[in-house]
Amino acid sequence: MTDPIRVLHGAPLRSRNTFGVAATAPLLAEVADATALPGLFARSEFAGRAPLVLGGGSNLLFAGDPDVPLLALTGQDVRIVRDEGDMAIVRADAGVAWHGFVMRMLDEGFAGLENLSLIPGTVGAAPIQNIGAYGVEVREFIHAVESFEPATGRVHRFDAAQCAFAYRDSVFKHEPDRFIVTAVEFALPRTPTLKLDYAGIGDELIAMGIASPTPRDVAQAVIAIRRRKLPDPAVLGNAGSFFKNPIVPVAQAEALQAEHPGMPVFRGNGPDTRKLSAAWFIDASGWKGHRDGDAGVAPTHALVLVNHGNASGHELLTLARRIADSVRTRFAVSIEPEPRIVGASW
Repeated sequence: MTDPIRVLHGAPLRSRNTFGVAATAPLLAEVADATALPGLFARSEFAGRAPLVLGGGSNLLFAGDPDVPLLALTGQDVRIVRDEGDMAIVRADAGVAWHGFVMRMLDEGFAGLENLSLIPGTVGAAPIQNIGAYGVEVREFIHAVESFEPATGRVHRFDAAQCAFAYRDSVFKHEPDRFIVTAVEFALPRTPTLKLDYAGIGDELIAMGIASPTPRDVAQAVIAIRRRKLPDPAVLGNAGSFFKNPIVPVAQAEALQAEHPGMPVFRGNGPDTRKLSAAWFIDASGWKGHRDGDAGVAPTHALVLVNHGNASGHELLTLARRIADSVRTRFAVSIEPEPRIVGASW
């Protein structure tokens, strides 16, 4: 029987993060079956140590070498665990590639995830960040999250409410070293309720000549928009949107909009807050297309930091701090990074 655990020492990480920055892991364990995790943490080199879980490496910035072991879950199981006709509960291992999972669900007649097409990373990372795009957040379709707690050896199952989802946030992000997400269950409908009124999806569908779109049509529209706006990490290293959109009190948003009438404003977490566009602030501060050596900002999207070849994680972090400082100075608004920063603090 094949050992589900593979341990690497001094593992290079350049090819394991979408920024393509150089770093080295002291230990890296690849685990194909989550039931083997208790055995991994019984080993002396992993016992009592909280690992950094490495999915697709699309939400990390290595500003230095990690000083803890790394763990990559590589299981690929996807199955329907309950079918209720108009809706089904689908379980996917944490190691499944996110975009591939979305496309598979569309092929099998399920709707809901189409607006989240082409997001890099894995299924296991999706609930941690509560990934979202084009008017949809993954929490809308999460039924439960399975996790393993290395400190106790316990397996936990969180329902959607227990995940404490918020904008780009969850209980797993608040306690990043406590739980290892091993699988996610999604409640997916077969009858679609399409969301077309966000960020040009409707216009894209019109350009495609589609008047009555299906979920797959929406996915193709989203893919086309993302490919135009966002650089391909395989060509130009990046982690997608680097900064979160700031959420501020209504009064602050109204004051800023009065001063800057073109500034976009969206509903926040509730009636008392508004979500502002980090991309607008960064663009208005003159950063789009900026470059410091090989560390830069994408010319097509102000939210995306890019590695033009050999930028270090430290250089990218330095640029990100400069951008945030300039936005704070000019607009009195704080913007924060989406990716987890390893080897340094924000």
